[in-house]
Amino acid sequence: MTDTEWAGVRPLLPVPGWMRGRGGQPEAYCHRAMLDAIRYLVDNGIKWRALPADFPPWDRAYAFFRRWRDHGPVKEFHDRLRARVREKLGKDAEPTAGVIDSQSVKADAVVGTDSRGYDGGKQINGSSSREGSHLPALTEPCVAVSRYTALAALISDQ
Repeated sequence: MTDTEWAGVRPLLPVPGWMRGRGGQPEAYCHRAMLDAIRYLVDNGIKWRALPADFPPWDRAYAFFRRWRDHGPVKEFHDRLRARVREKLGKDAEPTAGVIDSQSVKADAVVGTDSRGYDGGKQINGSSSREGSHLPALTEPCVAVSRYTALAALISDQ
């Protein structure tokens, strides 16, 4: 993580309890090093145990990530970053539209017409998948096409 990226990300991170006077010990590893380890893991698609020696030990990085995930800071961090990027792009901080969709499955020619239909949105002659549960997804078009574009928009705001 560059110094410029860190300057944009640091204010979004939660402040540790010991720095707020709530007691406890200072953490053994810098938050920046932990974020670097998590970013490396996500970017390269490796397992926790395959984390290179340049980063904090894998079990400490995983414990750090797990603590943040379980107590909400990961979602809060994501939401804050999304809001800042949206505001930078001139949009409202929160998305205003939702789309709920289901998976469509193409039907073979041997499937009877009484058990299949036509999905006009996807232009598929088939049926809606009813196996498992349908997962709603909140989507919207966005100018920021990648995480790097979003990060650049966030940093240029500084």
